[in-house]
Amino acid sequence: MHDGSTNYTTFKKQYAARSTAVSQQVYLANQDTMRIKKEKTAVDNLEKILAAVFSISSKKGFHAMTMRDLSQKSGLSPGALYPYFESKDQLLAIILEQGRCIVCDTLEMFSRELAHPLERLRVTIKTHIFLSELLRPWFYFAFMEARNLKSAEFEAVKALEDHTQKILCDILEQGEAEGVFRPGDHGQEWGGDRCRTNRGISQDQGARAVRRH
Repeated sequence: MHDGSTNYTTFKKQYAARSTAVSQQVYLANQDTMRIKKEKTAVDNLEKILAAVFSISSKKGFHAMTMRDLSQKSGLSPGALYPYFESKDQLLAIILEQGRCIVCDTLEMFSRELAHPLERLRVTIKTHIFLSELLRPWFYFAFMEARNLKSAEFEAVKALEDHTQKILCDILEQGEAEGVFRPGDHGQEWGGDRCRTNRGISQDQGARAVRRH
């Protein structure tokens, strides 16, 4: 169980034991629209595609990426890419939606194991810190591309932030009701992972700061 004393190394092992590989999650969530029936082939190629997208986007941005760029970086021909997505917009939607699902499902999975609101709050924040490091390419991609997103795509990113904030607010409200936390405004933006990154501290240092408070 992920508790207040869990470090980043332990979290990675717990996450790996509970979660399907990200590329496999992408395939399972979109197999109805992907024209590839062999799961292993699809998962292997999706891993190459996602790694290529994150690498190219970090250098020149997703919207500047061409299919030729993606083909060269992934090692797949343009014709081999299209069974997985019909357009860059569809690829972007798949990436953003899967990132949202992974974050929300993981936060809820770890936080619901504990009943006490203070421990739930600590574990939820630590999980987000650890997850933002474990899935750094996804977080970086969503953060950097947000400024270039169309309205519908931006709403997908905002939905992730809203859902994360709702999980935290629900825990705080539970704590208020049980007399653990003082009443307050829980609608403030939470940016612990960004603060940690900007200050250049490690995952475990950030998590220990959460525990001390």
